[in-house]
Amino acid sequence: MNSFSRRHRPTAAVLISLAVATGVTACGSGSGSSGTKGADSGTYTVWDPYPQFAKGSAWTKLLDKCGTAAGVKIKRTGFDTSDLTNKALLAAQQGNSPDILIVDNPVVSTLAEGGVLTTTDENKLDTSKVDLNLLAAGQSGGKTYGTPIGANTLALYYNKKVLKEAGVDIASVKDWTSLTAALEKVKKAGKKGITFSAIGTEEGSFQFLPWFWGAGAKLTQLDSAQGESALSLWKDWVKAGYAPNSVLNNTQTTSWQEFATGDYAFAENGTWQLGNAKKAGLDYGVLPIPGASGGSAAAPTGGEFVTLPVQDDTGRYATAQKLATCLTSTQNLYDTDTTLSYVAPTAEVQDKQVAANAELTPWVAAVKAAKGRTSDDLGTKYPKISEQMWKAVQSALSGSKSPKDALTDAQSAVK
Repeated sequence: MNSFSRRHRPTAAVLISLAVATGVTACGSGSGSSGTKGADSGTYTVWDPYPQFAKGSAWTKLLDKCGTAAGVKIKRTGFDTSDLTNKALLAAQQGNSPDILIVDNPVVSTLAEGGVLTTTDENKLDTSKVDLNLLAAGQSGGKTYGTPIGANTLALYYNKKVLKEAGVDIASVKDWTSLTAALEKVKKAGKKGITFSAIGTEEGSFQFLPWFWGAGAKLTQLDSAQGESALSLWKDWVKAGYAPNSVLNNTQTTSWQEFATGDYAFAENGTWQLGNAKKAGLDYGVLPIPGASGGSAAAPTGGEFVTLPVQDDTGRYATAQKLATCLTSTQNLYDTDTTLSYVAPTAEVQDKQVAANAELTPWVAAVKAAKGRTSDDLGTKYPKISEQMWKAVQSALSGSKSPKDALTDAQSAVK
């Protein structure tokens, strides 16, 4: 018997309001049916955001292996990320949550505030080896809700050929001033500077955050002088032609496609493009995004958390904990994060990854400097802040407002 008691089930009104706050659209009734456990207590349900992995894949084989080790069968369902959040909220209201729920890290605080998840103090998941900056993405109100299965983040890809032709030594790029000087040289050499995503969605905020945080700005004060300097940097790049006007509509995918043409010196993008970089045949390198005055800027963490939802039958927690522990063991983290092109959340596994693939070295450095979007106990406040941030970026880069006015209006809207 576990020491923690069954919680009150969240009401539909509370969960739907949380879904709206985080940009999740409510589904129709019966959406939690795929997690039904039925009378067979020897079957445990797992929901994850990896629909690309079909039965027989390395991921599903790992789930089955962990189930066998725990003496149970696994019933697994893969959802699209946004759909999974929605299903998880409604399943909790119906008392039909899966035993293991793997969700995008910004969603953890939403589910935690809705009373959907157990804490690591309650479920006894060991997070002692996890890098603290990564663990923070799954914390709310001083409590931890799950453990990361891996992380990705942003860095600068650079085209060695373009830089060489422009006479730029990548070792000289250490801060914003030297990066801008490099872009100026590239343009003078007849090439294109830097491409990124400034689209009016979460992707735009995700890509702006390293510059915002790299200036020393905080999400609780969008209109600080530091925040203004970051937005002014992007604005000046577009105005000078160092970055294309297309950044206003670029997703991270279309931004990558621009870089893949071979014409650009730099592209801000993530670990998930490593495979595409090799396919493009580019002679490329990777540089952590520099802070305004040097060092590595904190970039936002992507990746998922393994969580244990609240169950009516508290006797299920012990086995669910065994499953979660198996999925996040050292060897299994290594295998899973290699499959997902993630950086592992522990130094031990990160070292193994770098030993096997030296190209991951700058990505490990970037992840170690990264920060969760809901860190600093922002929780469900983050989506509203993010929306105003991307609106400010759009306004400034399109020329409809100055960076200062755009961020002043954004801060007023958040309040």
